[in-house]
Amino acid sequence: MKRFLIVLVALWGLVTFAGCRVELTNPENTPVVMATPTPIVTLPTERILRIGLVAEPPDLLPYHSTPTDERLSGAITELIFPSPLLPVNFTLQPTGVLTDLPSLVNGGVVTTTVTVFRDALGQITDTPTEQTDEVTQVSVTFHWNAELRWSDGTPVTAADSVFAYELAQSANLGQAAASRLAMIARYEQVDEHTTRAVLNPDVTDPAYLTSFWTPLPRHLLSKVDPKQIWQSDFARRPVGYGPYMIRSFEGGSLELVRNPYYTGPKAPFDTILFVFRNDPAQLIELVNSGSLDLVFIEQPMPELLTSLLQSDNRGFQVSTSPNPIWEHLDFNLDVPLLQDIRVRRAIAYAINRPLLVEQLLGGKSNVLESWILPGQLGYPPLDQITRYPYNPDEARRLLDEAKLVDTDGDGWREYEGLPLLLSLVTSANSPLRQAVAERIANDLAQVGIQVEVTSLPVSELYSVDGPLYRRTFQLALFGWIAGPHPRGWELWSCAGVPGEANNWTGNNFAGWCFFEANEAINTATTALDLETQKAAYLRQQQLFTQELPVLPLFQRIDVLVAREGLSGWRLDPIAPFTWNISEWQLR
Repeated sequence: MKRFLIVLVALWGLVTFAGCRVELTNPENTPVVMATPTPIVTLPTERILRIGLVAEPPDLLPYHSTPTDERLSGAITELIFPSPLLPVNFTLQPTGVLTDLPSLVNGGVVTTTVTVFRDALGQITDTPTEQTDEVTQVSVTFHWNAELRWSDGTPVTAADSVFAYELAQSANLGQAAASRLAMIARYEQVDEHTTRAVLNPDVTDPAYLTSFWTPLPRHLLSKVDPKQIWQSDFARRPVGYGPYMIRSFEGGSLELVRNPYYTGPKAPFDTILFVFRNDPAQLIELVNSGSLDLVFIEQPMPELLTSLLQSDNRGFQVSTSPNPIWEHLDFNLDVPLLQDIRVRRAIAYAINRPLLVEQLLGGKSNVLESWILPGQLGYPPLDQITRYPYNPDEARRLLDEAKLVDTDGDGWREYEGLPLLLSLVTSANSPLRQAVAERIANDLAQVGIQVEVTSLPVSELYSVDGPLYRRTFQLALFGWIAGPHPRGWELWSCAGVPGEANNWTGNNFAGWCFFEANEAINTATTALDLETQKAAYLRQQQLFTQELPVLPLFQRIDVLVAREGLSGWRLDPIAPFTWNISEWQLR
């Protein structure tokens, strides 16, 4: 019988089906019953997502030294330490790390009246004085998700959040952490999964919702010298509480795998591999060849952007979005010539901002009419502010009216008997700013104004002894990074003008101190009521665009290049591009 079966297989072949009973017939039509074969077990294929980034972050901590550092590493750290409140389209929303969004309505935000002492200058002081005052104090309660686990299995508790606060008091955890510390009187644990931030008396900063402290594992870091946190092994290979944990980080690549203790929305990838290459064109080729699934590029060079947007029959998808970095041209209002509003307005009319966006950003960004970005709280109705469309004829008319004319016919207007020449300072090693500065100079030349461009290293331009803080420039071209809330006190208040009296702090580099606008920005950045904030922001922007201490230009853009088959991703103006990774699909 055994030999017969072997011959039978050789003659007819034998096709097996897992889990099926197979019956064959021999030439004499005698049924031959075969044993049911062992079921075939198919192991699931590992789902790997490969992402390319231009720059490798120096660390993967959830705290960032600067906003630039945050944009560099935010897409990665969001997978390891999800933001307790994530800004999506400039609106904070819970991610599951906190169980709710604190508000005055749900009792998460509480205001009380407290008695404070004031010194001889009217400032609040801890030293008892004869002058007292009744002021508002805000406290914010945060409820942490009890299901959170560190990737080593240890529960995340309110004590871990308080530990991060204590660490920030001993070590520099970056600009945002420093601002938060300055706002808070104390941060305390209420119970195992609840913390409370009590703001300083008379501080009603709209950033109160971000007065939480992203947890750090007390059980792993309590014995680490706080001043060495950035240099610690933990900074490069931190233990987080998000959907992913670090398997390796070396040699220009980072590998993340699932955190087995994560109970939130599950992403569809078992492994995420980040590859770092400083050449964006090379990364795009890797997408085109199928070696990468996704590449994220912040503000690509115009030539590369044009190539991406014009590619036909490409094997990848391209998406763009304005990002929170907005470029602007500042006028130093200490310069007598620039104190003439007609000159500032003439310069605004003379600069072809729509063409800048079309040529340098592929038409994919916004020409800005004010300093609050589209989507932010307080973005104004455009018919209620002063706007400066490209109009060189109006620029020439205003310059003529200001008695800046070309008397010798050489094409250049004169000022105090000499050809009108303005200096423009900007940052070096920024191809975009160099291109913008060149086009501004060309546009102003068309109306008779010479511009001399000086490019300085970033460390020199933004130094406390540099031309911005010391206000020694005439025109300055640089950018700010917008946050979830517009804030603006540091940029536009009279107290924000750098000078010897405030030890050269503040970012009001134009030196704009306009009483009504100062009152409006103070109201906008201290009122707890949203409608009051909006009304104050509108009035401030009406005065801002009328007086024009700064000419907003445009928002920079982000570009995401993905291979066909990757779907679900959505670029957002402010959130890291991995913000909704649980919705992604790869086929």
